Amino acid sequence: MRRLTRIAATGAVSIVLATALAACGEAGGGDDEDEGGEQSGTIGLLLPDDVTTRYETFDRTFFEAKVEEMCPDCDVRYNNASNDSNTQKQQFDALLAAGADVIVLDAVDSAATSSWVEDAAAEGVPVVAYDRLAEGPIEGYVSYDNERVGELQGQTLLDTLGQDAEGARVVMINGAPTDPNAGLFKSGAHSVLDGAVDIVFEQDVEEWDGAIANQEMTAAIDSLGADGFDAVYVANDGMAAGVVNALQSAGISGIPVGGQDAELAALQRIAAGTQTFTIFKAYRPEAETAAEMAVRLLRGEEFGSELAPTTVDSPTTEGIPAQLLDPVAVTVDNITDTVITDDYYTVEQVCEGEFAQACEDAGIR
Repeated sequence: MRRLTRIAATGAVSIVLATALAACGEAGGGDDEDEGGEQSGTIGLLLPDDVTTRYETFDRTFFEAKVEEMCPDCDVRYNNASNDSNTQKQQFDALLAAGADVIVLDAVDSAATSSWVEDAAAEGVPVVAYDRLAEGPIEGYVSYDNERVGELQGQTLLDTLGQDAEGARVVMINGAPTDPNAGLFKSGAHSVLDGAVDIVFEQDVEEWDGAIANQEMTAAIDSLGADGFDAVYVANDGMAAGVVNALQSAGISGIPVGGQDAELAALQRIAAGTQTFTIFKAYRPEAETAAEMAVRLLRGEEFGSELAPTTVDSPTTEGIPAQLLDPVAVTVDNITDTVITDDYYTVEQVCEGEFAQACEDAGIR
């Protein structure tokens, strides 16, 4: 049974759901109760790309496990858009046509989603925005404090430069303009770096594409010269790989390079000294919070302050109940105390093969 929901601002912390439109079995027929009285239904999970390793490795796995724990008879229908907004629109429409009761959406292009979410609301299907704040009448949102992510990236870059930070020449390789998080990362980083360093080259990269990041870094080297910059800010680890490759191809070493997402390959580059830091956003609490929001919406329950302690505004919707989690900077000094301690990767994974000696030298064990 699909439910018609409506955001109600009760302070900044709760969501009130309207009553069900009809008895179970009507208006979509996806939500029901088994003989033991347990509620069931269909939850759609739409993730944006299969290039960033986190989505398939962590987000989907943690989300599905939490739904299974809370609602064993619920069905999770998953799709990945492979960075194509048109594909994601087709996936979204297919979920509506199939009678999904709740959709959790990590949008490829957040500005494109307003009409999608409006269509879902008209059919009584609530939408939770995941990681990226989609537009339209979203019922809940879970992500990290993304401006804080950018601030942390900028500050860690300054800390890495140390006494050489003042007036340092920095290249900035930013994320995709279609991703609202990319704008927040960029804004946060600029709030720290502006006035402290000299931004000598800056470029946004479509689709967070590492190959394009490689091209932009090569263009920066060609424009500035091999000794024309002192550090590189990169919005995520996938693009940092392209940047590091460009630096190595030009014979440039010893340049601090930042990233984000704590990808395994990035941790290995950090151990080897070719990347300086990344930002760790623990995917388990993010995915599990989204799953709990989805199940509560399915059941017609309030979020409550523990699940949505704040609100956010999108360009189309104000007062969206939200959970914004805290990021952590990861350097060679705290890999063990962060991603390894939290069981995202093992020492064996980070230190396999050619990285074994680098890990030993760095004290990663």
